[in-house]
Amino acid sequence: MRIGCIVGAMVVLMSCGGPPEPVLAPGPMEPEAVDSAWNHALSLYRKGSWQEARTAIEVTVAQFGPSDPRIAKARFLVAETQLARGENLQAVRSFRRVSDDMPTDSLAPRALIRAGDAYAGLWRRPELDPTYGHTATAVYQEVLERYPGTEAARIAGVRMAELNESFAIKEFKSARFYMRFKAYDSALLTLRNLVADYPRTKMAPVALLEMIKAFRVLGYEEDLRETCDYLARQHPDTPETDKACTGGATTH
Repeated sequence: MRIGCIVGAMVVLMSCGGPPEPVLAPGPMEPEAVDSAWNHALSLYRKGSWQEARTAIEVTVAQFGPSDPRIAKARFLVAETQLARGENLQAVRSFRRVSDDMPTDSLAPRALIRAGDAYAGLWRRPELDPTYGHTATAVYQEVLERYPGTEAARIAGVRMAELNESFAIKEFKSARFYMRFKAYDSALLTLRNLVADYPRTKMAPVALLEMIKAFRVLGYEEDLRETCDYLARQHPDTPETDKACTGGATTH
């Protein structure tokens, strides 16, 4: 029986010229048929046929025994198909089934990272509500705590740094909004928080430069000097430092 049309007693019956149609399996499949169905499901996944692959994986995993080592991978791949189709919250739940139900499996840390990725994917632009971004950060932090010193922890650290850049951009845009309307106190408070919360981001020295501008406008000479000193110490390679700190006369 050809794999491209029918795989054993698989619940997905592939017609040679049309989409797969779900069909209830009459009973347990023989081991050879299960293996063939699994290989067929993997083939669909590799082709990027996400819905067909998901259906094929789900009906095949139902034939696995409770200790089958392929269960974790099957659940992981189902989650990946959901993420590929933009079903991020469903993907989070599926990834967490792997990381939480099978924490010792080799895929568990990777699944937890991908759960964080699914949340991060829902925060597409820094100016939008960052709730999902913060949730993603919490998941990456969980990876660091559960799998310290591993490759998964390293990747989670990189992901957190990327999110911090977005958080910093969001804060900086808010500060610039205040600056535009000459609400300098609010702008300075936002910029200070940015530098304190995200000191290693690319936006930190930019925020300090913006603070220097505000201090110069307000005539806060001491704050200006302290900020210039801090900028020179913490971000010595910032090219605009000399110009900003030795600018024209203070205006009021």
